[in-house]
Amino acid sequence: MGMAVGGNGGGGGRRRRGGRNRAVISEINVTPLVDVMLVLLIIFMVAAPMMTVGVPIDLPETQAKALNSETQPITISVKNDGEVFLQETPIPATEIAAKLEAIATTGYNERIFVRGDATAPYGVIADVMARIQGAGFKNIGLVTQQKKDQ
Repeated sequence: MGMAVGGNGGGGGRRRRGGRNRAVISEINVTPLVDVMLVLLIIFMVAAPMMTVGVPIDLPETQAKALNSETQPITISVKNDGEVFLQETPIPATEIAAKLEAIATTGYNERIFVRGDATAPYGVIADVMARIQGAGFKNIGLVTQQKKDQ
């Protein structure tokens, strides 16, 4: 009376070439997944800064340092011809206060950036800022570009 120990479960002792038993590997190979995720991460890191500006404006240059921003601010842009944009949507200057009150998520403490073209009329930019402040918003900032050292 004999008994086989360590076989493949009573398969009659069939062996493959080379004399080794091979079981089916049922594990997930994570290496291709990691490769794909790293490529996607690099793509998004490169593409994210390009998606922040909606209205093309030639900003004035200053020596001020960049602000740290935890949340995405509301942006109002004034082009060189005096046209006003809320984010990327053109609006009349008279509707700025109503639109800001409608989209402000943190109320009157919402951070609002005003981007004015370097050649835009000063009166239009001052009017836009006065309308924002008149609506009750206090956290208003002017956006400029840092001067490049020459």
